Amino acid sequence: MSKKLRWGILSTANIGLKKVIPAMQRGEHTEVTAIASRDLERARRAASALNIPRAYGSYEELLADPEVDAVYNPLPNHLHVPWTARAAEAGKHVLCEKPIAMNAAEAKTLLAVRDRSGVKIGEAFMIRSYPQWLRLRELLDRGRVGELRAVTGAFGYFNVDPANIRNHTEMGGGALMDIGCYLVHASRFAFGRQPVRVVATIDRDPAMRPAMRIDRLTSGLMDFGAGQAVFTCGTQLIPYQRVHFLGTRGRIEIEIPFNAPPDRPTRIVVDSSGNLTGNGIISETFPIADQYTMQGEAFAKAVWEDSEPPVSLEDAIGNMAVIDALFQSASSNQWVSPEA
Repeated sequence: MSKKLRWGILSTANIGLKKVIPAMQRGEHTEVTAIASRDLERARRAASALNIPRAYGSYEELLADPEVDAVYNPLPNHLHVPWTARAAEAGKHVLCEKPIAMNAAEAKTLLAVRDRSGVKIGEAFMIRSYPQWLRLRELLDRGRVGELRAVTGAFGYFNVDPANIRNHTEMGGGALMDIGCYLVHASRFAFGRQPVRVVATIDRDPAMRPAMRIDRLTSGLMDFGAGQAVFTCGTQLIPYQRVHFLGTRGRIEIEIPFNAPPDRPTRIVVDSSGNLTGNGIISETFPIADQYTMQGEAFAKAVWEDSEPPVSLEDAIGNMAVIDALFQSASSNQWVSPEA
């Protein structure tokens, strides 16, 4: 695989400008050739700042560019499916930010689009290309913790800005959609299956008007049959993130699971001693790496080798089905089985 996948970026969203684009520009098999905004001047400023060759004042123009092979879609959540579909119909492979849709039914509409167009569509859970998560998979498969029985996770940040899209329900905002999706994905990845049933509780922000009362605190319990996963996520919490994987003979802890820093080593903790003082802990350190660079490289490999992206469309739909069930459970105060 020697050639480069040429990327076009839909919008000047911060995650693209600050994280994904610079990371892709450092990739061995990825390059960014175009960026689009509904404001041409904004696109031009971004292109100039990041040395991107072409800037467009509409998304349609970028999709018509024959020198764009793949599109990165970091638009607000409610625009993920519409513009992913349009990009695919234009013959572009698509890496779409998480969560891929507003619900599972909407996500499923992309199956026909993908199959008809023949392109790759993947969800941008960058953790799936990162060494500490690949090592977790290896350790679990080798039985390092024995039988996996529990996953526990927490993810939070503080944001009360009413103008921020993460605080707009109609745009797919809220804790569960924005960051809880990572905890759902991590649990499904660890157990290698869908939960059979879930239950959740939600605290919505009373300070916002009723139509915009995002879930500021969501906790969920997922029953995987042979094990369970429990998580808490919040948009009005002190910034924190951690995930633990507990088995019959050991445990694994990922120290900074989701926002792995690109400028210093990361680590996981493996403990098979059961010593509560921590004397039996083994720490594994991973060299400095950018998970967004690795995500772009992995997607490019899937395109050139005609293989599945790290997070396939089917996997993305499965994640949305669990999120749907968690919302339904919080409304009904009952266990809900995710759609198969």
